[in-house]
Amino acid sequence: MVTGELKETEREGMFRRRTRRTGSFQYRTNLPSDIRADDIDARLDDGVLTLRIPKAEAAQPKKIEIKG
Repeated sequence: MVTGELKETEREGMFRRRTRRTGSFQYRTNLPSDIRADDIDARLDDGVLTLRIPKAEAAQPKKIEIKG
């Protein structure tokens, strides 16, 4: 879950009437089960949140001996 808060900032100069979003927010999403949760990396640069969620190693195929 990602949570945050947008605050009103003071501005100088000519003002025009506009609606601005303010207040707290949340973002939730479901992740697939085949990820490496311990290796998740999150970075915030210049207001951009980047998440790197690595996939788990694929299961190795099994050989099944057929007797007959």
